[in-house]
Amino acid sequence: MKLKAGPGASGSAAIERLGLMPSPFALECKSDYAVWRAAKLAAAATRLDELLVEINDPRRLSASEREALAVRLRRANMALYASNTAGQADSEIPRHLGFQFGLRNLDRHYLADDDGIAALTVANGGTHAEFIPYTNRTINWHSDGYYNTPEHTIRGLLLHCVRPAQSGGANRLLDHEIAYILLRDADPEYIRALSAADAMTIPARGEAAGAGRAAQSGPVFSVDAQGHLHMRYTARKLSIEWKNDAATQAAVAALEQVLAHDTAWTLHGRLEAGMGLICNNVLHDRSAFVDDPAAPRLLYRARYYERVSA
Repeated sequence: MKLKAGPGASGSAAIERLGLMPSPFALECKSDYAVWRAAKLAAAATRLDELLVEINDPRRLSASEREALAVRLRRANMALYASNTAGQADSEIPRHLGFQFGLRNLDRHYLADDDGIAALTVANGGTHAEFIPYTNRTINWHSDGYYNTPEHTIRGLLLHCVRPAQSGGANRLLDHEIAYILLRDADPEYIRALSAADAMTIPARGEAAGAGRAAQSGPVFSVDAQGHLHMRYTARKLSIEWKNDAATQAAVAALEQVLAHDTAWTLHGRLEAGMGLICNNVLHDRSAFVDDPAAPRLLYRARYYERVSA
């Protein structure tokens, strides 16, 4: 497996509503932001192998394995592992790993299996084939569950690789807190615009399309009751409506520019058999891939309403 780093070196309103001032995510708290920013960038990973932990069995972590993963999660909102489970098609692997990090409430998406875990593999027909995670096509930058209602916000995410593709299927990863820093440093008004409750709307989906849902509006950046930053985003161009004002349009364009070019903190890699990702729903994408017909790509995905407890 080859791992490399990229080249080169709601915020305020949500905090005020929660009564958690001061906070680094409140635009008025410049000194708190400066302290948090310095610490965040000093600890930030610039190579994916900095976040990789060798473990035995994700279902039964040793105390040292769990702490090694937790250290990386606290540092970068994500950790990767390489385990001795290559080829084991067992959806209990992500489930039991999640339990060990306080993840209990699965997002039982209608495409997931009965146990709430989604088996991501290429679908050759049926409802699944209508959705890009079940194809071999490129998936652009996003965080999972951007179309969910606020009470079903996806905060924790697990991916476990049973079999990789024959070629392709690599990921880029970016800690959403780094994306926040890059935008806020460019212009704090970008953060203000993207923290609006109506910044991004996913239009309604009809029942005939597979599963009906109402239109869902919400912010890109928000802060939860514990003061943690969350990011809701998709780079899709169709079936999305951005708030039609100058501030939002400028902020969206700036965010697109951040993601269009590798930063020093944009991480590249591919999950091989037995490897996995555990994260606080960081930004990620996936390249197109070619399957081995005899052993098609299979990843398990588990999405949770809780953040990872690290």
